Order: sequence, then structure tokens, then C-alpha cells
Amino acid sequence: MLKVENLNVHYGVIHALKDVNIEVEEGQIVSLIGSNGAGKTTLLRTISGLIKATSGSVLYLGENIASVSAQVLPTKGLVQVPEGRRIFAGLTVYENLMMGAYLRKDKNGIKEDLEKVYKRFEILASRKNQDAATLSGGEQQMLAISRALMAKPKLLLLDEPSMGLAPLLVKEIFNIIKEINEQGTTILLVEQNAMQALKIADKAYVLETGSIVLQGTGQELLSSPDVQKVYLGG
Repeated sequence: MLKVENLNVHYGVIHALKDVNIEVEEGQIVSLIGSNGAGKTTLLRTISGLIKATSGSVLYLGENIASVSAQVLPTKGLVQVPEGRRIFAGLTVYENLMMGAYLRKDKNGIKEDLEKVYKRFEILASRKNQDAATLSGGEQQMLAISRALMAKPKLLLLDEPSMGLAPLLVKEIFNIIKEINEQGTTILLVEQNAMQALKIADKAYVLETGSIVLQGTGQELLSSPDVQKVYLGG
């Protein structure tokens, strides 16, 4: 579904991504772990068209999307949930959800998907007329994911969904991610919580200072002495 080949990104003189290669197959959860500043968010933002690559290609469903604008990609089924949630303050929960569907024309489908969101997240249903800014951090993350689901993604890019959440909520968010995947959405997950990210991953990559240094199944990386030492406190 997604194939990133020899991707290079520069911020001025800073070489942020160096010949990065990753693949995401349909139906998978692929996790990308690494420390702060490794380039994880840069990679997601480049895939989703927010940053232009210096060189290399981003193939999505066989099409090189490296030069496709970020506004067009959601219509092709590629949707990102940004780091920090970025919900629209001043808009209600319902209005935030409808912003996710703003490119869609199928009114019946939108209504159906809205009902699915409310069924999955009853707290959002009960607060649909409330200013989204008044939700807790965990509720805002559920809203951000739900807003993305309203765009009917084929490939969902998740950037640090557990950031700033209490341990109990982190577990809930990862259960939600697994459930979304089981219902047919392919997921590329960037996450600093390496343990949780690797537990649910079909495939995983380790990014360090802009380069992929390790790859394998989630279980392989969980049992890797290097990963345990650096990322799992082992």
C-alpha cells in the first residue's frame, strides 16, 4: 500500500531524513519508533504532503505522491492524525467530526460513519454539542482519531497518539488502534511508547538521527537486545 524509497529531507543544511526505506502492506499495523528528534514526525509529514522531499519517492497504491498536495491526499484515502491532537477549539465535538468529512459528498455514508463513531465512543456522543477544547486529553485524542475516521481512510497515519496520556488511557488508545485495524484500516504508527507500539505491530522500524537502523516484526524488535537496552529500559 505504501512504499517509501531512498527518501531524503533537508531543513536548510540539516539532513533530517537520510535514504529512508519503509513498506506498509495492506491490512498491517506498522510501527516506527525512535527517540525525540530522530525524524519520525518529519517522515509522516513528508508522506502526507506537508513537507517536500529533497529526493526519493513515496509510492501510495502504486502512485508516486511525493509532489501531490496535502489537501488532495485525504480524497485518496491517506489521512494523518497529527501529533498533539490539533482539535479545533471553539467548534463542538460534532463540528470537529464533520470537519473530517468535509471532502466527502456521500451524505448517507457520512451519517452512517457518524453513528459508528458515536457507538464506539459514547463519551463523544454525550458531548457532541460541547466545545471540543473542554474535553480531557484522552477524550481529545479519541476525537482526533474519530475525525480522521470520518474521512474514510485506507491508510491512517498516527503521530504519537499516546503522548501526554495517563497509563490507563494509553492502554485504551492502543486497544482502539487495534480495533480500527481489525475493521480494515491499514495503520502507520509513530510512537515513543516503544513497548506498546511493538506489541501491536505486524512490522516495525527503528529510526535514529534520520536513518532506519533496525527493522523486523514487532515481536523481533521486542526481543532485540539493542531495542530493549535503548527503548525498553532492559
